[in-house]
Amino acid sequence: MWWQPGTERGTGDEPAASLPDRDPRLPGFAEGGDWDASLPSAALAAALESASGPGWRCHGAEHDELLGLVRQWQALESWAAAGKLGVLRALIREDDEPLQGGGCHGDLPDGWSKSLTHEVALGLAMPPQSAEKLMWTAWDLHARLPETGRLLEAGVITLPKARAVQEALAPLSDADAARAEAVIAPHLPGKTFGQTEKLAAQAAVTADPGSAARRREEAERNRARVALRRDPSGAASLAGYDLPTDETLAAYANVCSRAAEYQDSGVFPGVRADQFRAMAYLDLMNAITAAARIASGQPPAGFGAPNEYGPDTDTSDSDAGRGELAQDGPTQDEPGQNGPSNGAGEGRDGEGPDGEGPDSGGPAGGEPGGGGSPAPTRPKPAPPAPETPAPQQPPRPADLIIPLTTLLGLAERPGEGYGLGPLDPALCRSLASTAASSPHTTMCVTITDPDGFATGHGCARPARRSGPQPPGRHDPPGPHAALPARLNLTIPAAALTGLTSQPVPLGRWSFAPTPVPAPPGGYRTWHLTLPDGSTLQVTPEPVPVFDCDHARETHAYQPSDTLRHLVQVRDHQCTFPTCSRQARESDFEHATPYHLGGRTCACNAGARSRACHQVKQSPGWTVTQPRPGWHQWETPSGRTYTQDPKRYPA
Repeated sequence: MWWQPGTERGTGDEPAASLPDRDPRLPGFAEGGDWDASLPSAALAAALESASGPGWRCHGAEHDELLGLVRQWQALESWAAAGKLGVLRALIREDDEPLQGGGCHGDLPDGWSKSLTHEVALGLAMPPQSAEKLMWTAWDLHARLPETGRLLEAGVITLPKARAVQEALAPLSDADAARAEAVIAPHLPGKTFGQTEKLAAQAAVTADPGSAARRREEAERNRARVALRRDPSGAASLAGYDLPTDETLAAYANVCSRAAEYQDSGVFPGVRADQFRAMAYLDLMNAITAAARIASGQPPAGFGAPNEYGPDTDTSDSDAGRGELAQDGPTQDEPGQNGPSNGAGEGRDGEGPDGEGPDSGGPAGGEPGGGGSPAPTRPKPAPPAPETPAPQQPPRPADLIIPLTTLLGLAERPGEGYGLGPLDPALCRSLASTAASSPHTTMCVTITDPDGFATGHGCARPARRSGPQPPGRHDPPGPHAALPARLNLTIPAAALTGLTSQPVPLGRWSFAPTPVPAPPGGYRTWHLTLPDGSTLQVTPEPVPVFDCDHARETHAYQPSDTLRHLVQVRDHQCTFPTCSRQARESDFEHATPYHLGGRTCACNAGARSRACHQVKQSPGWTVTQPRPGWHQWETPSGRTYTQDPKRYPA
């Protein structure tokens, strides 16, 4: 706390005579204190007001007490939201004009009059559409999702997270919604908005795969659109919504491929990774060829200008491919930050990709070239000779996790796509078949335990055969040809015992064991047959997730490629609990530093995004692994948070 002369609120030429005493309630907000563990109530509100003090300056509060205060203020905010929803339910009960023919769920009628909706809209100063949505949230959290409503009332989750659960489970029947809620409710505490949204979507598609497929197909048929809007900054946005998934992935792969071509040309100094993608997107839409853009040497106006907020901080290091134009998806967090409104006054957005590639700064290079005409103040690079064209960048692959049992017809298990969330079984089969036809697709097989943790992993490679080879894979004609992917095919260990080497017809997937028995403590070799008849060989090895045999340990600082890959498979993403950056684009980081005797082994390693890696190295932070794959973070205040290994859909 400091005094500044010449400002208002009693800080003039002389400092205030005295500062308020430290509030006696403050110790109760430290970890384990009475107020820190208190459920939201009027008493907690009074304690928060007193402990925070005038102007919420929290005089005399220690760091851990401040964290406790802000956590409990948020809990009180959730409690207040639950109270507002409760009063809305009371209004619904007293409404004397329910929907014609509507029934009831308990003591709540299945509808209300438009008059009531508009009354609520006026009272809360919101559009009627938003009022209607809020009233249905109040209805759902009591009639269909009572446990989610209780978590909101207890201050465990926020209202946006409760609405994420509500929206994800909306297509389900009452019985399926109840089962899905029971599955996810114990896991909601401590989750971010994006993590909550993914949990709820996964539960919904698991409870009723057919419902998820119908919802997706109806959206593609009836709600596909491209929207142009003005951003708050004054710039513009052009975006497509509810598009067919496979064609959208292919389109984004083409954008990333063109962006990588621009980056590799070296003629656009200061342009950042996101700007390269934006350049590629606009040029593809405007039919500007890559050769014309590169020959002009000019990015669009403003691209490459120094970032006024400083350089991107979460860049991949040399271990993870510094400067790589990765095919990132959004990292979802609390809604209402940047993205487009949903048309009802309630923004629902995710943050953009977090800082791929270094920001080299530098001024913008003049005005953009118009169809390849350079600005006169900048030399024009020589165009490539026709006989030596610039090499074509391979498309950036999509990252897909597909249950192998779904492809084999043994189960209807949902998958997962990075940036896409859960994939219903029908979409899993479609995407896997399309991706398998691309020569740029790579495949791995991950074996899981009953909890979904990876316990074995092997990369698929061409099988050795002595007989005639089946026809090689080829790209089919049509718009789906360019869908390269990293396919991670998951399968529970228990499902392996029922698989045999029986032949399957062309057009079907097969995963069959070879006659060679498994080595002690390991896995046998398998043949993965693709729909086109080609066969790949997979020899999984154990993933250190519960204990570690140190089989891949190295005494050098840098890990082997295999060790790095196994850690990436186990962790899947940055091991900071609320970070969603992919593991393959994060640092391979030693929990106990290498120079202090830390082993270069899976039991002492984890994926950390560059930003989280830097935080971990800051004073007061420590990361330990009580067992391989479980990363325990201790903050400077002494609080601990543990991130589990990835739970794979299988």
